Amino acid sequence: MFVVIRFRVPETEQVEFAVRLDAAVEVLSRQKGFVAAQTGRNLDDPELLALNLEFVNVGSYRRALSPYEVKLTAVPLLSQAIDEPTAYEDLAVDRTGLLP
Repeated sequence: MFVVIRFRVPETEQVEFAVRLDAAVEVLSRQKGFVAAQTGRNLDDPELLALNLEFVNVGSYRRALSPYEVKLTAVPLLSQAIDEPTAYEDLAVDRTGLLP
């Protein structure tokens, strides 16, 4: 499963935000079930940043948010995310008839 978390961050604040984002990715990457992470900036709207996370399953992702170090480092940053659904199942892996 993968997670797409978007943030709206003014360009003047992005250097400081990137440091916090890197710290959040680092602490999440140590959690069981973590697969990969990617961060990026939107090409058309430079104030729109994204964090993509991949975990082996939704349970791993949810458990990864529980440890104290994650709550201390990543959760405050994640609370600044745009309020929208973030967790997705990979249909290329789990073909349940939704795709041909």
